[in-house]
Amino acid sequence: MQLDFHARKTRIRFIFFVVSQIAILVSARPLHAQDSSGWNFYVQNTDVVQGDPGFSAKYSGPNSLSSQGQVQQTVTVDVYAGLRLWSGAEAHVDGLMWQGFGLSQTFGIEDFPNGDAFKAGTVVPNGTLSHLFIRQTIGLGGEQEEVSDGRFTLAGKQDIRRLTITLGRFTPEDIVDQNSYGGDSHAQFMNWGLMANPSFDYGQDTVGFSTGIAVELNQPHWALRYTFFQMSDVKNGFTGDDQYLMWPARGHYGPFLKSWAMAAEFERRYTVHHHPGTVRFLEWLDQANFVNYGVATAYLLANPPGPNAPAGSGADIPDSLRSYQFKYGFGLNWEQELGQNVGVFSRLGWNDGQQDAWTFTDINYTASLGVSLKGNLWHRPQDTFGLGGVLSGASPANQRFLEAGGEDILDGDGKLNYGWERVLETYYDFNVWRNTHLTLDYQFVENPAFNRDRGPVSIFGARVHWEFGLCR
Repeated sequence: MQLDFHARKTRIRFIFFVVSQIAILVSARPLHAQDSSGWNFYVQNTDVVQGDPGFSAKYSGPNSLSSQGQVQQTVTVDVYAGLRLWSGAEAHVDGLMWQGFGLSQTFGIEDFPNGDAFKAGTVVPNGTLSHLFIRQTIGLGGEQEEVSDGRFTLAGKQDIRRLTITLGRFTPEDIVDQNSYGGDSHAQFMNWGLMANPSFDYGQDTVGFSTGIAVELNQPHWALRYTFFQMSDVKNGFTGDDQYLMWPARGHYGPFLKSWAMAAEFERRYTVHHHPGTVRFLEWLDQANFVNYGVATAYLLANPPGPNAPAGSGADIPDSLRSYQFKYGFGLNWEQELGQNVGVFSRLGWNDGQQDAWTFTDINYTASLGVSLKGNLWHRPQDTFGLGGVLSGASPANQRFLEAGGEDILDGDGKLNYGWERVLETYYDFNVWRNTHLTLDYQFVENPAFNRDRGPVSIFGARVHWEFGLCR
C-alpha cells in the first residue's frame, strides 16, 4: 500500500487541533434556528480517508487510477458568515481551506469517490473565498413561510411568492440540481455521481466556484431558476477572480462573451399521501474553448501519444485544435419522501457528447438511484444510512477519442475497452457527539473510466465531520 500521510500529518494535526479548540470554546446555538436573525456564523471541518487494496489492470495510462493500492486523505475547513444588509438583502462569505489529494490525484474514475477531492490537490493547505455574494429577495405578497438559518441563509419569514437575485462568487450547484438526500458530501453520499449530476459541465473553477448571477422565481408549488457564470480560459483551470480571492493566487478570466455557462431549471413540488416530493428539470448551455472529439481523435491517430505522454486534463491535445464552441445538456432530478424517515432520489443526465469536458467530468450519459434512512427506525435519530448506485457512459465520439489514447479531465488509460462505469456506494453516518459525525463508507467501482480492462476496484473510506453555528 502507498501511504501519503507522513509528510503532511504534522500540519494536518495542527490545523485540526486549532479549529477543534475553537469549536469547544464557542457556545453554539442549535443549527437551523427558526427565529429571525441579523447575522450568523458557521464553521465546518471534514476529514476524509479513502483507500483501495489494488485491482487487476491489463494496462495503465497517464490518467489512470493506480492499480497498486493506495491510501489518500483530504481536509476541508469552511468559515461562513452572513449579514442582513437591508430589507430582503443578505451578504454571505465562505472562507475555504483545503489540503490533500484524491486517489491517484483525482484521475481514473469518472464518478469520483470523494466529494472533497478537488481537482487541485495540494500538500500545503490552500485557501479561497469560495463564496462572496449578495442576495436580494423581493416579496410578491401573499402567504409567508419560515426560512431556516443555515450556511447561506438567515432565519426569518419570506413571502412564498418571491423573486430572488444572487450576485457574486458562488457555484451553480447552490441554486440548481439541489437534492435533499444526495447533495452534501460532508454529511451524505461522497461519490460525485450521487451528490450531483456528473454530466452537467457547469460553470466553475477547478475547485468548484466562479463569479455569476442567479435569478429565482418561487411560487407555492413550483420554482423557475436561471444562472449565468463565467468560465476559466483554460480547461479545468482557475478563473480570473482566483487571482484575488485564492491563496496562492492563480487563474485568468476567459473572454466574457465567449467563455460562460448558463443553466435553467424548472422545479415542481407535490405531495403523495402527505409525503413531499420534487421533480426538477434542468437544461444548460456552455460556450468555451472546446475541442471537437472528432478533430482530436483524427489528430491522435496521426500523432500517437506514445508511452511517455504527459498526464493531465487534455494534456495530449494542442491548443491550436481548440475553438469557441457550444455544448449543451439536460438533467432530471427527483426526490420523494416515502415515510417520515425514509427517502429516495434519482438523477438522469445527458449532454451532446461532441466536445471535450471543460470543468467537471467526462461523462455524457448518467443515471443514479439512491435511498436514505434516518436512524429513528432503530432509535438513533441523528444517524443516517444510505445506499445508492450510478451508471455513467460516454458518447461514441468520446469513446473513439479515448480508444486513440486521448486524455480528458478524469480519464486517459491510453486505450479503451468500453463499458459503462458502474458504481455502488453505501455509508453509515454515526452521530458521535453533538454536531460531530463519523461516517464509514464503501464504494464498488466496475469499469473505472469506462474501461473493462481495468478493475473492478473496492474503495473503503471514513469521514469525520463537525460543525457549529451562531446566529442572532
